[in-house]
Amino acid sequence: MRHSLPLAPQFYVTAPQPCPYLEGRMERKLFTALQGEHAHQLNDALSHQGFRRSQNVLYRPSCPDCSACLSARIRVADFTPSKSQRRSLKRNADLVRRTRAPWATEEQYELFRAYLDRRHADGGMADMDVFEFSAMIEETPIRTRVIEYAPPAEDGRSRGDLTAVCLTDVLEDGLSMVYSFYAPDRQAASLGTYVILDHIALAREAGLPYVYLGYWVPGSPKMDYKSRFSGLEIYRHGTWQDFDPTEDFDADTHPLSSDPIAEQVAQITLPDTAS
Repeated sequence: MRHSLPLAPQFYVTAPQPCPYLEGRMERKLFTALQGEHAHQLNDALSHQGFRRSQNVLYRPSCPDCSACLSARIRVADFTPSKSQRRSLKRNADLVRRTRAPWATEEQYELFRAYLDRRHADGGMADMDVFEFSAMIEETPIRTRVIEYAPPAEDGRSRGDLTAVCLTDVLEDGLSMVYSFYAPDRQAASLGTYVILDHIALAREAGLPYVYLGYWVPGSPKMDYKSRFSGLEIYRHGTWQDFDPTEDFDADTHPLSSDPIAEQVAQITLPDTAS
């Protein structure tokens, strides 16, 4: 028996679990399936409202007593690299970018495992096997690319060892960095910062105004690096606004800062797919 998809996406909520960013907090997500012929439009519309993609799912934090996770993006036209960011560009000037279709490789997985084992051994992705990794890379109903970085080999004709990788979605108004990982033995080279800087350059080349970074969480050392980019905007209180590092974000971690789920869903703007 054939079942048709609902006319409007259905939203669901995950069960609470410990927050990976703020100690003592509980995390909960609002999510919907990303599928069907209008997947591109839905991904664009919800990305503009603070959602992120994970395979065939779009999600946004919807924690019961906290609203600290703020989606962040860089306005490409207003970005100017800092001195430390210019040093990162110089340290990694040997790397060559290669853009590929979303197809997982053994070399990518080996780098991914080395990255997790060194930097996120106790994280939620620590037990991800090769099949789950392949699903993360390949299960995408939208325009997605894998951006690889590696130095040229000594003979100058082929590529050296894979150094960094970023799974990247192409939106109507920018590049969304879904997940990146890199060689942990080059930590001093600030590879994570370099990959963001190169995505800013890539967006500028393509005439795209934004680079979406995922979530910035005030008070989380893991996310502090995102606040160091100029031209940064955060999605807060239903609108994109300039990031002000002097602003007090304590109210976003107050137990009464979250709207009820029904109100959150009612405020979501869906794309017009009638035409």
